[in-house]
Amino acid sequence: MAIKRMDNVLIVVEDLEAAKAFFSELGMQLEGEMRVEGEWAGRVVGLENVQSDIAMMRTPDGHSRVELSKFITPTAPRDGFEEPAANTRGIRRIMFTVDDIDDLLDRLRSHEAELVGEVAQYEDVYRLCYVRGPEGIIVGLAKELDGA
Repeated sequence: MAIKRMDNVLIVVEDLEAAKAFFSELGMQLEGEMRVEGEWAGRVVGLENVQSDIAMMRTPDGHSRVELSKFITPTAPRDGFEEPAANTRGIRRIMFTVDDIDDLLDRLRSHEAELVGEVAQYEDVYRLCYVRGPEGIIVGLAKELDGA
C-alpha cells in the first residue's frame, strides 16, 4: 500500500486571521500555529527564502486537517481569479458533513461567506451546498438525511 492516510490540505491565504475565523466557525479547531522558514522549507516547496506563518486546523473527529499558510516571503502571487467557477481546473472545494446547514450558513455569513448556488437536495440522502468564504475559498456542506 502506498498511502497510509491523507494528512492535510494546504490553502494559501493573504489574511490568515480571517481564514482561521472562517474555519473555526465551520467547527474546526486550531491545532497549532508556527512560522516555517529555512533552507529545508525552500527545498520542499521549490522556492528561495521561504518564510510563512501557518495555522493547522483540525476537524472535530481528529482525522482531517486544513493547513492555512500566509507566505511572508516570497510573496504569494494572485492567480487572477477571485471567484473561479465550479468547473475551473484544480482543487475547487473541500466538503464537510455538518449537523445543520441552515444554522451554519447563518453563522458563516458573518465571516463574509456567501452561498455559491443554492441549497439542493440529492434524493433522500443529502442536503448540499457550496459556500464561498474569505479569499474565494469554497467549501461544500453536506447534511446527511434519514435516507442516507
